[in-house]
Amino acid sequence: MSEHGHNHSHSQDNHGHGHSHSPPPETTFDSQSLYSRIYHDQIWTMNESEPNAGRNVVKSWDERYDTEKILESDADEQLIMYIPFTGLVKLYSVLIRSLPDAHAPKTVKLFKNRSDIDFSIATDLKADAIIEHPAGIPDIVEYPLKRAIFSNVKSICLFVLDNHGEDTTQITYIGFRGEWKELSKDPVITIYEAAANPSDHKSLVPDERFVSG
Repeated sequence: MSEHGHNHSHSQDNHGHGHSHSPPPETTFDSQSLYSRIYHDQIWTMNESEPNAGRNVVKSWDERYDTEKILESDADEQLIMYIPFTGLVKLYSVLIRSLPDAHAPKTVKLFKNRSDIDFSIATDLKADAIIEHPAGIPDIVEYPLKRAIFSNVKSICLFVLDNHGEDTTQITYIGFRGEWKELSKDPVITIYEAAANPSDHKSLVPDERFVSG
C-alpha cells in the first residue's frame, strides 16, 4: 500500500523517554529470528517511493547487509509499515539498519495489534514503544522491548516520525526477534440443556398404557 501526498503534522513528539541501544538484559539470539513467522505478502507500507520496497527490507538474517533493496520514503521523511505475524508473538526486540547518513530514521513509534494506523492516527496516538535511532551507524542496531507489553502480538506497526535531516528516509533492513506460538483453534463448545423438555423428547413422555390410575 503506497500513499502519496499525505497530509499530517511534521512536529516531533516531545517525549522524555530514555532510550538504550545496548542489548537487552536477556540476550537474544539469531535463532530467535521471526523472519519465517511473518506474512510477507501482507506487509504494507505507506509513503514508500517504490511498490513493495517496505516488504523487501524485512529480510532474512543472511541478507541483513544487502543494500540493493532499500526502503525510501516518497513525499517526505515519514513512513508507516504494517507487519503481520503468522501466530502469536512475544516480541523481544526490533532490529534496524540504515546507511550512515542523514537519511537514517530518527524517531520510530511502535504500535502492536493495530491495522488501522494512518499518519493522522500515528501522530496523535500514544505508542507502545518509541525508538530513537542514531545517525552515522552503518551496522544493525537492536532495540530491546518490554516483554510484558509486547506479548500476544499478532502484528506490529512502525511509524517513522522523522529522520536526521534529509528530505527522505532510507532503511536497508528491519528484523524481529522473539518467541512464536501457533494461534489456538476455536474451542468446541458443548451446550447442555438445563432441563429436558418432554415435547422435544417423546421417549420421556410416559405411555398412558403403563400409568396406573
